Amino acid sequence: MLTAKQNFLETINHGKPDRFVNQFEYMEYILDPIMEGCGGFCDPGGSKVNDWGVTVFWPEGEPGPFPKCDPEHVVLPDVTKWREKLVGKVPDPHSYPEDKWAATIEQVKQVDRNEKLVTPWFVTGVFERLHYLMGVEDACINFYEEPEAMHELIDFIVDWQIECAKEMQKRYQPDCLFQHDDWGSQTRLMLSPEIFREFIKPAYVKIYGFWKKELGVKAIIHHSDSYAADLVPDMIDMGIDVFQGAVLENNIPELVKKYGDRITIQGGLDNGKFDKPDWTKEKITKGLEDILAATGGKGIIPSFTMGGAGTTFDGAYDWATEEINRLSKVYFK
Repeated sequence: MLTAKQNFLETINHGKPDRFVNQFEYMEYILDPIMEGCGGFCDPGGSKVNDWGVTVFWPEGEPGPFPKCDPEHVVLPDVTKWREKLVGKVPDPHSYPEDKWAATIEQVKQVDRNEKLVTPWFVTGVFERLHYLMGVEDACINFYEEPEAMHELIDFIVDWQIECAKEMQKRYQPDCLFQHDDWGSQTRLMLSPEIFREFIKPAYVKIYGFWKKELGVKAIIHHSDSYAADLVPDMIDMGIDVFQGAVLENNIPELVKKYGDRITIQGGLDNGKFDKPDWTKEKITKGLEDILAATGGKGIIPSFTMGGAGTTFDGAYDWATEEINRLSKVYFK
């Protein structure tokens, strides 16, 4: 029997897996000091200002935190002033003190690397970092009204991400990368494909190229729990191995048919549909059976779509795990 890591690599490399990859079993995701400080994290019901100056808050009953971009809290009300607001104020990824790394290094030491891939949980990505700084509306407007400043800011973010990668490599030698960056709503993209290809795609070609060519990671997993089907060819160009978070509106069977030999789709159990107060075992089982029947069980990692191993409502994730194990015995004989 293959280990979880081996089975995952066989799956994404179109080899001979011996069962379905079961949700996030293949990764040990690491929240290191850089991401803890600079990401979009805070405790449920609380708030904090991250190391980029963004105020994030987590309303009770919601699945995760959000940035505050009202006039009182917005970091970049004028994108042309990004240098004054960020240069010299955003922490150098190499500047976090040794004691901040102790828990991360100890976590990594405990990982059986034959069983799991040590994986940075990189939150947030390029587009999300832009709109965390200025709000979604202003970010979208600025692509049209201030393209030069947006290109410059994106270059700054890319350079910072690459320095993060270097420090992570120095500290714990990641096996792959798990990058969060939501590019759509449930039914459509937030940016036109043309704007995405001008601004966002080149950034990821550079970032993911660095992770693969310079650091030699085994896989890039990109999280966007949204509609993003129009960008799948671009994901392939960017070096993404797994489109994680694919909701049903992406027409997953069609994506698998067109691109299943070049990218793996992780999803099919939308949290918005199956992770609700009225969730039932029967609904989750049917959801899994339907998506596996529609894809033939090929080119897919059956999974909930949120960006981590869990669900908002207790029990739903564990039941899906049980059912995926059961269905593996049906599809892999």
